[in-house]
Amino acid sequence: MAVGPQDVIVVWVTVGKSDEAVKIARTIVEEKLAACVNIVPAIRSIYFWKGEVCDDQESLLMIKTKAELFDRLRARIVELHSYEVPEIIAVRLSDGHQPYLSWVEETTISAT
Repeated sequence: MAVGPQDVIVVWVTVGKSDEAVKIARTIVEEKLAACVNIVPAIRSIYFWKGEVCDDQESLLMIKTKAELFDRLRARIVELHSYEVPEIIAVRLSDGHQPYLSWVEETTISAT
C-alpha cells in the first residue's frame, strides 16, 4: 500500500541555542524518529511568557516524519529540550510528492 500525504507530518520545534538544535536533529534522525530535519538558524520569536513579552533569537526545526511516530517523537524532543514548555506543533500534509512521501516512510522506524 502506498503511503499517502495524510501519513506524513511536518513538526515545528523552536530551540534557543544552535548546538541544541543540532543535537535534537541528529538524535531524532539517528533514532529514525524523523526522516529529515531542516534547521532554520535565525528566527526572531516574540511571545508572552510568565507575565511578560519576550523577544528572543531562536532556531526552527522543521521535522518530517510519519504521523504514527508523533507521540514517540514528541516524548523524545521533550527529553532533549531545555525549555520548560517546548513548542512542538505537528501539521498533517494535504498533498505531497509521492516519491518523497515514500522516502519518509522507508527512512523512519515502525511505530510498533
